Amino acid sequence: MANIDDDGISNISDNETFDEVAALRFSRRSFIGGGLTAMALASLSGVGSLLSAVPASAKANHAAASLLGFAGIPISEADAVVVPPGYTAKVLISWGDPVSTGPEFNQDGTNTADDQAVQWGMHNDGLVYFPLNGSSRGIIVQNNEYTDDVLLFHDGVSRWSSEKTRKSLNAHGVSIIEVTKQGRGKPRFGGEGEWRVVRPSTYGRRITGLTPINIGGPATGDGRLRTSADPSGTVVLGTLNNCAMGFTPWGTYLACEENFNGYFRKTGVQTPLEARYGITAAGFGYLWHTTDSRFNANLEPNEPNRFGWVVEIDPFAPNSTPVKRTALGRFKHEGAWVQEARDGRVVVYSGDDEQFEYIYRYVSRLPWRESREQGINPLDDGILYVAKFNANGSGTWLPLTPDNPLLNGWTLNDILINTRGAADLAGATKMDRPEWIDTFPESLTAIATLTNNTRRGTGTNPPVDAPNPRPANTYGHIIRWYYANDWTENTFGWDIFALAGDPANPASGSNIVGDKYGSPDGIYVAPSGRLWIQTDVSGSSVNPENRAGAYQGFGNNQMLCADPVTKETRRFLVGPNVCEVTGVFLTPDEKTMFVGIQHPGEAPTGSNSPINPKRFSSWPDGAAGGRPRSSLVVVTKNDGGQIGS
Repeated sequence: MANIDDDGISNISDNETFDEVAALRFSRRSFIGGGLTAMALASLSGVGSLLSAVPASAKANHAAASLLGFAGIPISEADAVVVPPGYTAKVLISWGDPVSTGPEFNQDGTNTADDQAVQWGMHNDGLVYFPLNGSSRGIIVQNNEYTDDVLLFHDGVSRWSSEKTRKSLNAHGVSIIEVTKQGRGKPRFGGEGEWRVVRPSTYGRRITGLTPINIGGPATGDGRLRTSADPSGTVVLGTLNNCAMGFTPWGTYLACEENFNGYFRKTGVQTPLEARYGITAAGFGYLWHTTDSRFNANLEPNEPNRFGWVVEIDPFAPNSTPVKRTALGRFKHEGAWVQEARDGRVVVYSGDDEQFEYIYRYVSRLPWRESREQGINPLDDGILYVAKFNANGSGTWLPLTPDNPLLNGWTLNDILINTRGAADLAGATKMDRPEWIDTFPESLTAIATLTNNTRRGTGTNPPVDAPNPRPANTYGHIIRWYYANDWTENTFGWDIFALAGDPANPASGSNIVGDKYGSPDGIYVAPSGRLWIQTDVSGSSVNPENRAGAYQGFGNNQMLCADPVTKETRRFLVGPNVCEVTGVFLTPDEKTMFVGIQHPGEAPTGSNSPINPKRFSSWPDGAAGGRPRSSLVVVTKNDGGQIGS
């Protein structure tokens, strides 16, 4: 999502950075061999255990041989999705296609706001496949992170109107479709049949920037969540900028509001809360505030406080109302990954995707089944923590609660609405843009991507660490942490899984074992234990007219697969021009992979009208299409085997 990445830095606290800690850590212990032992890693399995449909056979222990059974593919600069020989990638649904019934996409961008309200949203991101009939029929829920308004409209952003605001809002949110695999005996699908969207479907629906959403949890009704349109502080219109995601053991989807601040405009002096969350006069270039007063923070100062939450959605109940779960805290949520503890409590991990921000954990008070039996949502009743990484390879979860002496005078609602401020005072470790988080349940290990941070050592920002060969963390890295006995423990050990970059170029400082990559973003642990890594190099670095600088020679954004034991990494998929590869999920049998391709042909920053919508990309519709479209792709193995095997 290069065009709306927040380049500002809201964290001016003097908390130590992760790099300062890592420098001391590396001086004492090699990150290549440290951390998890081979014995612990030998029992890695996937997170699919959260879904009851995952068979026990899919959670078998790691085999002695490498998990990677495919040949890594070269980098690509083609305007196409490229996969290894023996695999097929096919578009399932694209921006503007109906999710159930409704109008088709107009290639010239003339669909109305009402059309968009029942069509697949723009710029799809994190996704989950919920089985209805194992691996052959299910519900797919996928976030629609943001809009490229230059491409969304026939005439770009000129002559802005309330209709354009409505269409842009309706292209945000979440899209839900029913999918099924039909048609036996098709050779290129190994006789397994082709996937299609079920239309009409009782499950197909859209949740947009205008959908009524309830507020749940401790902060419900707080004065800082009340507006002129909602004096009770209990119902919000819409969910925005949903990036990564999560899902619960009870079968609901968690959409995560990330860069919500950029939709609001605030002129004049910022309040401390506005400054900490980046509510400014500039925004991200959206013009909603010109026709909808709730996006003008001078007129509705509390409206921004109603975003930055995790939104729970029941995909199996199409008439249900989504709920923003305030107990999980308010920040730029990059996912809400749920892991069940040994006693049935749920642990939820989230990164705050901005430079020098933090990693958070939530632990429910009761086992989730017991909580639900009592009529309590497990995501409304628990404790929020923030991570502190120590130089000796240990770490601590710092409680964000009113009884923490460092938060003296803060109420629980103070903490939940200004979670960043509370984490500052608690002493959390600043991180390099925390992104997606996933878990290896059997080895009690979590893994997270840190996309990059090019501000280290510049201006008044924390200095570059001497042991780090890179003057700035241009390429990002991947970390992991692990527990002795259970996910609910407040202490952990940590190490670094990979420093991204080009391992063939010593100047990059990379320790990748295999194919090069940079800016890791999406991450997914398959039921088999394969680790899938997706990249988000900015469009300014990968567009066909400007392949230069640190990412010259890296090609288009990609998805790789790593063996978590050997760390061997192979490139599996490369996306079309100027896209981000983001969002990935497998069916329980691992024979079908769903992959998101976001913002192909992203419009150049500063463009006002789509003089040539296909300047950078014409994917997926090619010559017959009028503009590039974000899409959900189905990947299958031609022999019908498991993906990656």
